[in-house]
Amino acid sequence: MTQTTRAVIAKGAGGPEVLEVTEAPLAQPGPRELLVRVRAAGVNRPDVMQRQGNYPPPPGASEVLGLELAGEVEAVGLEVQHFAVGSRVMGLVASGAYADRAILPEQTAIAVPDDLSMVEAGAVPETFFTVWSNVFERAKLQSGETILIHGGTSGIGTTATMLAKTIGANVIVTAGSDEKCKACLKLGADHAINYKSDDFVTAARDLTGGRGPDVVLDMVGADYFQRNLEVVAEDGRISQIAFQTGSRTDLDLGPLLFKRLTMTGSTLRARPIEMKERLAQAVEKHVGPLLASGAVRPLIDSTFALEDVAKAHARMDSSQHIGKIVLTTD
Repeated sequence: MTQTTRAVIAKGAGGPEVLEVTEAPLAQPGPRELLVRVRAAGVNRPDVMQRQGNYPPPPGASEVLGLELAGEVEAVGLEVQHFAVGSRVMGLVASGAYADRAILPEQTAIAVPDDLSMVEAGAVPETFFTVWSNVFERAKLQSGETILIHGGTSGIGTTATMLAKTIGANVIVTAGSDEKCKACLKLGADHAINYKSDDFVTAARDLTGGRGPDVVLDMVGADYFQRNLEVVAEDGRISQIAFQTGSRTDLDLGPLLFKRLTMTGSTLRARPIEMKERLAQAVEKHVGPLLASGAVRPLIDSTFALEDVAKAHARMDSSQHIGKIVLTTD
């Protein structure tokens, strides 16, 4: 008899109501794979995009939603070297995290520190991998520099704020309400701009003595392209990680030349496993000790049982969350 596991798929494209908990075949781990009993899975904006029909899984990946998970190893492939049955792991997957059990490549798995809860661990991989890659490796944020983080209360925003502060950077965030701005300041941001009541270009320039931030981290896209070019400092870097308002607009690229700017962008999901392995090693080396010591902890907005996945996505759609939304399977 074929073994199955509870898993979440989207029955067509649409709102949270298209999400369905179903029984899916239970895959067995390949040579370098782990079968994980999932305890927690983070909910991320790309999951919403997949549900809406705008971000299909890479070729060969499962249609089950979810890009990050934490749990215990139940079985290992023949070539697995670093984990054993019973190991507490968290990791990045191309799909399949919204389930009771999932396959996790050993290359993208990290040991869960003893004092980190499974809910917290389930909120780590997607955002911490993304921030480390785009803020520290690609945009090369340095101590003493200033970073402007859009979407300050998102999972990415809260993670970027915490990690930037650990290296001694100055952090300016944008958020959509005074309540959210206060939450960002409490988390450690030096300044928070309510983009609904203030022009972030003018405000960020004022906060930096007219110079502008050295790095801009943006997931908004088209609506912010021109203003990001205007606000960033000379020799600054703009790191683009999403296009929530689209990827096409008319632009005056003059500042790119006059300010000697660097623009970079990336996605993780479809990248080669070798790249993800290198990134996992970097996160484990640089961020792992911060998680283990408690110096950094994922900010959890709310948790939902797997069967309440539609409610979790409705929370994400509302944009009222502050920090990560996490699904639990217990």
